[in-house]
Amino acid sequence: MTTTYAALLRGINVSGHKKVPMAELRDLLGDLGHGDVRTYLQSGNAVFTSASDDEEALADQLGKAIADRFGFSVDCLVRSGAYLRAVADACPYPAESLEGKQLHVTYFSQPVEPERLASVDPADYAPEDFQLGDRVLYLYAPDGLGRSKLAEALARPALLKGVVATTRNWNTVAKLVELTGA
Repeated sequence: MTTTYAALLRGINVSGHKKVPMAELRDLLGDLGHGDVRTYLQSGNAVFTSASDDEEALADQLGKAIADRFGFSVDCLVRSGAYLRAVADACPYPAESLEGKQLHVTYFSQPVEPERLASVDPADYAPEDFQLGDRVLYLYAPDGLGRSKLAEALARPALLKGVVATTRNWNTVAKLVELTGA
């Protein structure tokens, strides 16, 4: 039995740094024995099938293969299509009535306790807001991520020390759910 997964790579193809061509990423995933490999955008989203049920092992395998092939390390998260669907379904904001650039999901490598983010009071950033979910943070930023003061506050390294985090806008969240067939 195989499971469909999405690989979320952090910080590739940004301003010419850590270049990972999507065709090469597809080939790499295929070389690792995964099937039905597809990529979405240039920002590090790949969908594939695998007989493995260990997301962490799949992420480690992909990270090592990228380092071997491209000569630099990339943080990778791997999540099942069912998980991605559950994250989308649990969104506390009215995604259907917002523009994709207004709503973001930050995926975490592990659960993040609310206490870690207690120093960030959403009321100080209204109308922006955030909510924690299952290994995710939902961010409502009505003027987009690039102008979000709340996103800047949440990105302070001390808040998420030891946690891999990578963010996708809602359009990408929805597309990955679709591509995984969840």
